[in-house]
Amino acid sequence: MSEKIATRDAYGEALLELGKENENIVVFDADVGSSTRVKNFAAEFPERFFQMGIAEQNMVGTAAGMATAGKVPFVSTFAVFGSSRVADQIRNSIAYPNLNVKIAVTHAGITVGEDGATHQAIEDIGIMRSIPNMTVIVPGDAVEAKAVVEAAVDYDGPVYMRFTRGGVPVVFDEEDYEFKWGKVMPIKEGSDLTIFATGVMVGEALDAANRLAEEGIDVEVVNVHTIKPIDVEGVVASAKKTGAVVTAEEHNIYGGLGSAVAEALGENYPVPMKRVGIKDTFGRSGGPEELMDYFEISAKHIISAVKEVLDKK
Repeated sequence: MSEKIATRDAYGEALLELGKENENIVVFDADVGSSTRVKNFAAEFPERFFQMGIAEQNMVGTAAGMATAGKVPFVSTFAVFGSSRVADQIRNSIAYPNLNVKIAVTHAGITVGEDGATHQAIEDIGIMRSIPNMTVIVPGDAVEAKAVVEAAVDYDGPVYMRFTRGGVPVVFDEEDYEFKWGKVMPIKEGSDLTIFATGVMVGEALDAANRLAEEGIDVEVVNVHTIKPIDVEGVVASAKKTGAVVTAEEHNIYGGLGSAVAEALGENYPVPMKRVGIKDTFGRSGGPEELMDYFEISAKHIISAVKEVLDKK
């Protein structure tokens, strides 16, 4: 996992390639095209690119209109603007009529870094997964991000996709990787405890698992790219196998992956569990790695959570 690629880069590349294959794809930008990596699509297909300016609510409404005409709109902006700022428009103009709009946001979570709390979306997954008809996906690396965009085009309905600003370790092999819509993905077998991880935390979870193995602790790592709908069957199967769970996410511990897994297990197979994530507080300015350590979501904190849960097993 030495190579690091931002998942926003994979999004931009995938969108450009898909645009060559599908003339119905249209892209909407909120004056952040260089940052969201849709600028190459704009250069290649100017007639299918719409610069909406800093008017995200209007952008969402226009994309909804395009969807009713048979287009496949991609709405691109930063996560903090593509979730809470436009929640009303997404709810009523896209999700309620169940329109085929893809909301692709970048600069999510605290790894946005120096931009600080106002630009660090740590509540966006919770907002989106509470909206009916919405699918929520958080790819774990660039390989998966590309596959997610390709799958989203083929899926008929609203999709919220969350991408990173900074580089993320490449976990998957592009030749062997297969994206399965709505299914969890075990990526390391184990028997003592399961770590369910999403997004940038997939790499951290694997790091933690490898370090725990040196201490004789056999941890299973499961990649949860689809937060909604959560794969209840897959989550329960792993929990039954190991009997203990830790979740790891770059998001508030309320409303995100940890909540989704807790809901699935609480109703079907309760086990000792702990959520690793942002503990209901806003972010702050700093380097990505510095912030992951400060907010206690890095590999060493996952290790601590695993040991705490194993003591309860």
